[in-house]
Amino acid sequence: MDTLLAAIEQFTVIEGAGAAAIVACLIGGLGIFLLGMQQISEGLQGVAGPRMRKVVAAATTNRFAGVATGTIVTAIIQSSSVTTVMVVGMVTSGIMTLLQAINVIIGANIGTTVTAWLVAVFPKVGVTAIMSIIGVAAILYLFATRERWKFIGLILLGLGLIFFGLELMSGALSPISESQGMRDAMALFSATGADGAFSVIGMLKCILVGAVATAIVQSSSATTGIAIILVANGAIDFNTAACLVLGMNIGTTVTAWLAALKAPTNARRAALAHSLFNVIGVLIMAPLFPFVLPLAVRVFHIDTMGPEQLTFAVAGVHTAFNAINTCIFLPFTRPYAWLIEHIIPDPKVRELPRLALLNPLKVAPVVAVEQARKEVEHMANRCAQLLADFRLVLSGKTNETLENDIFHREEELDVIQHEVSAFLGQIMSTNLPADVAYRSRMLLRVADEYESVSDEVAALLKQFIRIRRSKMKLSDRGRQALLGLHDLCASFAATVTESFLQGKAHASDVLADMYPDAAGISARVKEIRKDQMLRLAEHDPTIDPLCVVIVLDVLNIYRRLKEDCLNIGEAMLDEAR
Repeated sequence: MDTLLAAIEQFTVIEGAGAAAIVACLIGGLGIFLLGMQQISEGLQGVAGPRMRKVVAAATTNRFAGVATGTIVTAIIQSSSVTTVMVVGMVTSGIMTLLQAINVIIGANIGTTVTAWLVAVFPKVGVTAIMSIIGVAAILYLFATRERWKFIGLILLGLGLIFFGLELMSGALSPISESQGMRDAMALFSATGADGAFSVIGMLKCILVGAVATAIVQSSSATTGIAIILVANGAIDFNTAACLVLGMNIGTTVTAWLAALKAPTNARRAALAHSLFNVIGVLIMAPLFPFVLPLAVRVFHIDTMGPEQLTFAVAGVHTAFNAINTCIFLPFTRPYAWLIEHIIPDPKVRELPRLALLNPLKVAPVVAVEQARKEVEHMANRCAQLLADFRLVLSGKTNETLENDIFHREEELDVIQHEVSAFLGQIMSTNLPADVAYRSRMLLRVADEYESVSDEVAALLKQFIRIRRSKMKLSDRGRQALLGLHDLCASFAATVTESFLQGKAHASDVLADMYPDAAGISARVKEIRKDQMLRLAEHDPTIDPLCVVIVLDVLNIYRRLKEDCLNIGEAMLDEAR
């Protein structure tokens, strides 16, 4: 405690900078660093464009492809936490299985080391170079007419901000190495003892500090960057930085848990898989560190390296830890998935897929849109089932349970449509490539139309409940006419859904007869309406006038249902153009 008090007293009189100024520069530099990571991530995603979707799709092929996907995506997004949050959402919405998600999570831990190497390779870019990068980036972003060049400008802007943030943090932390009081305080959390030997107690303290700091910042890239800066300034030694890296790998798992708190079972399993992967890795590596690190110091002559050379060694430890951890886990991903499923068992009540991202703005737009598409596919399948179930009602094979289930599923589709709209609305507020933005608008439109289809089915059911409660009865002729119309509409809905499922590449072929089919449904509606009116005019004793009015309302609902499906088809044709 006396050492800490002395350090605080010393901290207030550091030459050239007060405590407030140092803290302000450190926080500001960290903020600029994180902002730069976000900008470079958006820019890289924009340049990657459709390739990102192919990379994500590759994760479903085999475990090695999954690991490669996690590595590549995380190298682009610059954060394993964000990749894991994304995977949580993909497992939730059914894009990935738990086993595939585990493979991606394993790869993400390798991809996140890219930032550490960036900091290590360019520890001192210089203010002139930084301002030049930001200036060129601003010119490209503001004045370039081609979208690709704008995103390249965004990449350079992010790179410049990363270097600028590092420069500020380095300037804020450099006085620490000049203060004896602060060096004494840092020694309290050092993995090297006073006698120069490796300290196991110090290692545990470093793991704790690294975990807590990364959990607060929610970015292991940022805290690793700070550790490398401290090494470069001579504030901490190699052993301490290496042990901090262990803790950072635990702290980075907090973000995934925040995303999965209210998520379905599989999402919580993905978060647990991430946490256990890193925790088990640390439990395996930590007992080896007291032997491995001193050996590495002797073999690579780390004790003779200058502070700036040590940054490469720290980045190497970060990469080696995650690479070795991956090699250990990769052969056992299936048993590991089995273990996770037994720790978090299947729920007793069936869960619906949901979009479950903590912050959609941090997710790769192409992947986020793919998640939304999966959810809209779920809506399409539910609507097809609703139409099939209502046919049972129409044919007289109904019961209260079936009718209640139709109303319940219609309400669920309302909720899902609101979730999809809110989710895509946030994604569309960011810088999106033109094709991703257009795809987002298409999905918004299609989700709204499928929700309208479910509304029409519920409206049809209400009309038939009205007929039953009024003790009226449809004639066999009228029932058969409506069954034929229902089958036409259900077939039309299945066609436009098939075009949606197959995508824009096949939409034109699948929907070749869309307009003639729609015209055929309209003609059939007019025929049934005309037949009902004629029978009413002829005073057909089998016709109840009130029942005719209800049938006319039913025909109007089928006409609206046809229009909803037609709008879905037109949205697909618009995307295909």
